[in-house]
Amino acid sequence: MTILKSAVVTGANKGIGREIARRLATMGFKVWLGARDAERGMVAAQALRAEGLDVRWLELDVTRDESVAVAAKTVGAESACLDVLVNNAGVAINYELPPSEQHLADIRATYDVNVFGPIRVTQAFLPLLLAAPAARIVMVSSSTGSIGRALDSGSPNRWVNLMGYGSSKTALNAITVAFARELAPQGIKVNAAAPGYTATDLNGHRGHRTVQQAAEIVIRLATLDADGPNAGFFNDDGPLPW
Repeated sequence: MTILKSAVVTGANKGIGREIARRLATMGFKVWLGARDAERGMVAAQALRAEGLDVRWLELDVTRDESVAVAAKTVGAESACLDVLVNNAGVAINYELPPSEQHLADIRATYDVNVFGPIRVTQAFLPLLLAAPAARIVMVSSSTGSIGRALDSGSPNRWVNLMGYGSSKTALNAITVAFARELAPQGIKVNAAAPGYTATDLNGHRGHRTVQQAAEIVIRLATLDADGPNAGFFNDDGPLPW
């Protein structure tokens, strides 16, 4: 008997998240499309179901404890375990201002989604992830979170100085390692993915990569076999410096 695998993708009603949900569903996963906005979430899920994919909307606001707890209960009521969790939800608020001009309120709001959100979601779904034979967690990070690349004079990131957004992804990378170290004995692999500068609402569609290209590294990390890496930070070309 074939057991259907399940996945939760946060922030998945559009952009990279929606493409990740679509790709996992085409691979045979039952996908929970996480979105805080009911109308957008249901429309996105319905469009993917129209393609013959097993995708359903999951009300999920990563900044609210109650919303995340209810979402975990909803998934648990239909699935005995969760095979893949992709923490994709993210924001970038007035991110291009120089560090000396960035507002603390904007940085706090950015951290609430990009840092505390993945912690909140991972902790809530952990019982279901532990019930899976070999769960995978992917944190959707950014190359702007790499301190090594920021200090490398030969890196494209030398021109980028996004204090609020970039540091939130640096923090997310540290969170990735922390969860990976704890969960490795249970067979769970936790990695961070850098999709690249992708044309999405986040950057006013100025990115040069497509969502299809961006989703590739996330899918690769979400479907690692037993010999795959753990506690790593990757883009399409391989490992990135922390």
